[in-house]
Amino acid sequence: MKSLTILGATGSIGRNTLKIVEMFPDRFCVKALAAGRNIDLFADQINRFSPEVAVVINEEMVRDLKERLGSHNRTHILFGEDGYKQAAAHPSVDMVVSAIVGAAGLLPTLAAIEAGKEIALANKETLVMAGEIVMARAAEKGVTILPVDSEHSAIFQCISGQRVSDISKIILTASGGPFRNKPAEEFKDITLKDALKHPTWQMGRKISIDSATLMNKGLEVIEAKFLFGAPLEKIEVVVHPQSVVHSMVSYVDGAVIAQLGVPDMKGAISYALSYPERLTLNQPLPEFSTIGALTFEKPDIKKFPCLDLAYQACKAGGTLPCVMNAANEIAVTAFLNEEISFIEIPAIIDKIMTRHQGITTPGLSDILYVDQWAREATLKWIREKQRA
Repeated sequence: MKSLTILGATGSIGRNTLKIVEMFPDRFCVKALAAGRNIDLFADQINRFSPEVAVVINEEMVRDLKERLGSHNRTHILFGEDGYKQAAAHPSVDMVVSAIVGAAGLLPTLAAIEAGKEIALANKETLVMAGEIVMARAAEKGVTILPVDSEHSAIFQCISGQRVSDISKIILTASGGPFRNKPAEEFKDITLKDALKHPTWQMGRKISIDSATLMNKGLEVIEAKFLFGAPLEKIEVVVHPQSVVHSMVSYVDGAVIAQLGVPDMKGAISYALSYPERLTLNQPLPEFSTIGALTFEKPDIKKFPCLDLAYQACKAGGTLPCVMNAANEIAVTAFLNEEISFIEIPAIIDKIMTRHQGITTPGLSDILYVDQWAREATLKWIREKQRA
């Protein structure tokens, strides 16, 4: 039986992971859960799965959670950065599902690597911020990192049994988000409600906005570079509105291998949890006889400049991807709070990236410093603009 820590238990990936645990109680058990602010759901998860450890953001939330759980509950409640690290490095855990949204996932994932845990990685920001550091440390510790993002799981499946030297291109598919066909001149009128309506996937609020701006695909480009050791020029993004082809890999002989399936994260999650086996999920297959055409097109980087910003950051390397990610997180939060408009998100990110003096070969302390600098600079820029 494989024992799990799930970081980000109340998010979309965390909830789906727990569904798989419930489907296969003889294969998986939960030793530690970590969550953010959804205390009601988290309390329910703790009661259902009885983890040894649970982690929340701060001490106030510990008291709130304990009140919901009652005095009979024996789960040890931790909080804060140290708590997340302890859950990630829990001695009786075999695999850590890293599904915390954003930069907060970096240090717990590194703690899991230092403890020698197998990683099921759904937190792409870990590699965007510190890909070279994370992958190097995983190699030193002999830790396997298995992708959970549907696109990277697809690539992982497409290269299985193949020689890396034979790969000519990695092709990441993107749905195009809710505004693929919206004229650029109407982007100024996009509302928060509009942006949260993803056409094919059910996701959290932050990633839904990233998908609407195509920043999510830019983050995935950087993630793919580090996960698969691929140069940037071999990574291509194509828009595929039907979300049936999750990604593709082309080879030097002209062959293209694609991974297809219905848009449901349980497939990618289960493959990471059970690799190299496959679990019987009883998922529906795409209705190929009635699905109609599968279409592909180039992304419009003029309408969606966030994708181009990610390519620029990836090409520059060093600390620029970290700055881009931090600025994006703050800008998206401001949009979710309805403090800025949709079209201001890429403009703000570009502004902060331009101001940054990059560090070519950063250490972890450099990454953490730059992340904080970019957040403060972005917040300051937004506040000054609001006062103007």
